[in-house]
Amino acid sequence: MLKKFIQSLRSPLRRSKHPRSTPEILGNSQHAMRRTQISRNAINVVERLQKAGYQAYLVGGCVRDLLLGLEPKDFDVATSATPEQVRAEFRNARVIGRRFKLVHVHFGREIIEVATFRANHPQGDDDEDSNQASRNESGRILRDNVYGSLEDDAQRRDLTINALYYDPATERVLDYAQGVKDIDNQQIRLIGDPTQRYQEDPVRMLRAVRFAAKLGFSIEKHSAEPIHHLAHLLRDIPSARLFEEVLKLFLSGYGERTFDLLVEYDLLAPLFPASAAALKRDPEYTENLIGLALANTDKRIAEGRPVTPAFLFAAMLWPALPARVAQLQERGMLPIPAMQEAAQSLITEQCQRTAIPKRFSMPIREIWDMQERLPRRQGKRADLLLENPRFRAGYDFLLLREDAGEELDGLGDWWTDYQDANDSERRSMIRDLVAKDDAPDAPRKRRRGGSRRKRGPKTEGASPAGE
Repeated sequence: MLKKFIQSLRSPLRRSKHPRSTPEILGNSQHAMRRTQISRNAINVVERLQKAGYQAYLVGGCVRDLLLGLEPKDFDVATSATPEQVRAEFRNARVIGRRFKLVHVHFGREIIEVATFRANHPQGDDDEDSNQASRNESGRILRDNVYGSLEDDAQRRDLTINALYYDPATERVLDYAQGVKDIDNQQIRLIGDPTQRYQEDPVRMLRAVRFAAKLGFSIEKHSAEPIHHLAHLLRDIPSARLFEEVLKLFLSGYGERTFDLLVEYDLLAPLFPASAAALKRDPEYTENLIGLALANTDKRIAEGRPVTPAFLFAAMLWPALPARVAQLQERGMLPIPAMQEAAQSLITEQCQRTAIPKRFSMPIREIWDMQERLPRRQGKRADLLLENPRFRAGYDFLLLREDAGEELDGLGDWWTDYQDANDSERRSMIRDLVAKDDAPDAPRKRRRGGSRRKRGPKTEGASPAGE
């Protein structure tokens, strides 16, 4: 009790237990960054905090990207002020988060994220006070609100290239972890002991892969070595958080390269176990499907066109579906009920790893359902399918399957022609289908409720979003 009372009288910023490191300082003549490249709102936040007597810097990805000549997507600020002190300085600010408290300062549609300097949490100190971080038995940090100095903050960041601080007032870059050198060498390197850092937060393995893919960097040898035998730790990460990480991995414009790195470092199975199993069963088909899907997704993102997680997950999981359907049919289940049960079980299992919201899981089922309906075109069915709101996504998915190597008897070309045909031509195309089915050498029609698809993919894959 006395110990907690004494701690309550201290500054919320903890004194570092380690010697302070001296940063390498780059003056404005030693780098290409200029204030004109930076959000005016971000500069205002830094300057207001500095005038109020706090340390404040632009930090992380925005500094890294500007040094690389890239345009940052957002601007983050690190400061000695606590979240409550930051909120007191800005009427348009809101404290968010529990595991990691942050402040969002709103300027219309732009949000400047402000974080208090953090310190590494020492092992065995979990019960000191409620402001401290806590870890689970594997070393993963559950709460991370241990405040510290600027030097502490630099040492606890995950990657050297993200431990860069920029002061708009002096136009200097502060580099505590040789991040500028790693940028020059085009490598991703963990700060501190990689094994311990991954154990503290296994998502850092995904971040290393994501930044390597985005920047075209390699992962430094000592930072890469522990990933293979620590990948299983991702299974302990909350599924909602992993869903958000998957979106960052695959919907940031570098999905194809990201997938290759996930496979290389054995990180696919903790995220998509069914996809990883399918990749082992039939690597050629799976690689074709996923490669095409993610390449198309990356292209759409580069062109500013919309993408949807529903299509991505539908493609990632699709190749696992036929094998499950076949297993259920071998047990005596009819084709359509087998398809429905297999689809539901597959999505349910995936949600245990990545918590897919219903607004995406329902469209996944609808895209898959379209694959069963698109072959059935006689009578008025074709026109009714064209009016279905999921037709476009289902059609795009059909083309993806064909491009990946599935033999679907020209179904994709037929639907492409049907969409471009006039009414008279459409009626003729339907009559040709009927005549083909009635031909003496035509295969016997399946009874109602049978599966139209003669064969499906042997494995699973991913694909871009339909419009």
